[in-house]
This record gives sequence, C-alpha cells and structure tokens, in this order.
Amino acid sequence: MSNSLVELEQALQRSLGANVIGMETVIRSLTIAFVARGHVLIQGAPGLGKTLLSKSLAGALGGSFKRIQGTADLMPSDIIGVNVFDNTRNEFVFRPGPLFAEILLFDEINRAGPKTQSALLEAMEERQVTVERRQYQLPVNFLVVATQNPRDFEGTYPLPESQLDRFMFRIDLSYPAREHELSVLQRYGSVIVDASVSAKAAAAVVTPELTSAARQHADGIHVAPELAAYVLDIAKASREHTQLTLGLSTRGALALLRSARIAAGLRGSEFVSPDDVKAVAPQVVPHRLMLSSEAMLEGMSESQVLERLLEQVPVPR
Repeated sequence: MSNSLVELEQALQRSLGANVIGMETVIRSLTIAFVARGHVLIQGAPGLGKTLLSKSLAGALGGSFKRIQGTADLMPSDIIGVNVFDNTRNEFVFRPGPLFAEILLFDEINRAGPKTQSALLEAMEERQVTVERRQYQLPVNFLVVATQNPRDFEGTYPLPESQLDRFMFRIDLSYPAREHELSVLQRYGSVIVDASVSAKAAAAVVTPELTSAARQHADGIHVAPELAAYVLDIAKASREHTQLTLGLSTRGALALLRSARIAAGLRGSEFVSPDDVKAVAPQVVPHRLMLSSEAMLEGMSESQVLERLLEQVPVPR
C-alpha cells in the first residue's frame, strides 16, 4: 500500500543509497525523524560514514545546509553568531552563524566543550536563539544531525542529559557486513574517487509538497487510548526501574509515540500497534536513560535495560 510516507522513504532510500551502502534501516530511522521534525544523533567509531550519511541526507532534503566541526576551542558565538558594529549604519548588526540553516550537521559534537554544546539547547527545543536579550527565529524545518564518537574516545565531552533528551533518535552505527564493506571498497577504492564529492552531488529529491503530505498522513494515523497508555507504562516502568537513576521523560514518551505513528504509516497501516512502539524504541529510549552505579559495575547497557522493560510491560490486546 503506497502513501506519501512510503514515497518519501523510497526517495530517500534511492538518493542516500547512491552514496552509502548497507544502511537501509538507518535511512528509515532518518525518514521517521525528519517527518517528526526530530533531531538525530548518530554515534559510531570514526570512519564508518557518519559524515557522508549526514551530508547525503542534507543534499536529498534540499534547503540551506551548514556544517560545524566540533573542536575543544569552539565557542558558542562561533555557531550562533555575533553582533558586529556597522560603521555605515552606526549601530551593531547581528551576523548569524551556521546555526541559521535548515539542515545543520554538527560533526563530532562531543568534541566541543559543554558550554558550546549547551548553546544548542534553546535552538533544538524552541527553534530560536537569544542573543543579548533579542530573539531570532530559526527556519521552520530546522533539523540538527549530529555525529559523535563513543564517549570513551580521547578528547570527548559527554553530552548533558538535557541535550540528549532533545535528540529524538540516537542511531548507533556498527561495522558493516562483509559484503557491504566490500562494495564500499570497490566503489570508493580508486584514487580519483572522492566520497565527499559524491555526497555534494546529491540532488534534492524531497519536495516541500511531499514533506507536507507525509506529515499530514502521519497525523491521520489512529492511536488507540490503550496504545498511548502502553507508551506511558513503558515510561513509568523506566522511572521505577532499580537499575536506572533517570527514566524516560515526557518528551521522550512523546517522541516514542510520534515515531511509532510514522513507523505504522511506513508499513502501510492506518493504526499504531505495540510492535510499532517496540520497533522504534531502541532508537528513541536508550540515550535518555541513566544507569545506576550498580548496573554499570555489572556491565549493563541502556539497551539491555530497555529489552527487559519491553519484556516486563504488559502489551495491550
């Protein structure tokens, strides 16, 4: 069954698939986040294609695109902008920084200091920034695609919990399957082929009309009261879990429900099922949880705790 959501995903799969190989499930997650207007955090070791994937997404979506490279000396004014004195007008004029874009790629965000990371909080939640008591609106379709290396890598700063909660999805990239990695070597192994050039050449395939139609279709997908209660039961169970000191927030529960709604539309359904919730939970929930010290000593991960939660919470009929 074809609908505007399916058409949008197919367009992104074709466009991004021309640059990245073996990331169909990742592209689906990016589709869900884009339709839901949610920000995305992509985590993985260096050299797995995080930047190429993000640049390809920006090219497929069209609109203005800016890139920020996270470094230890990056300052908030470097991304937000500054007031500069204009001699001709005899007044200070605001010069916007790269934050004022529709698609913002923040590469290696956890290499930037906590002060610079926190400069994104207002922008990600309210799509506006405040500079010297004046508010500046960001584009309506403002989307942050951030990449980070695992937290135990040298020179990284863990993102604060308040900022992690503003990312709708965290997508964990692992090493590709052998056949996919072989295809990468064959495609980009030539000395005259540059993967970054291929990403820049990606044309916009998602029109504003298709985006609007996909979001309207997602809003029309039915959510039963029992299904909404199921999402809240998962959130409540995480807040009371003995191995967690921080559970799923209300913002996180909303992200889980919205993501499940779009996932249902992508499989051609007109209503959300518990399986849709379980399908998107691994990208929505783990980065919002905080393990207790005992759980960390036991070698537990947030994803493992989520698996137990989904097994324990009763599924509505």
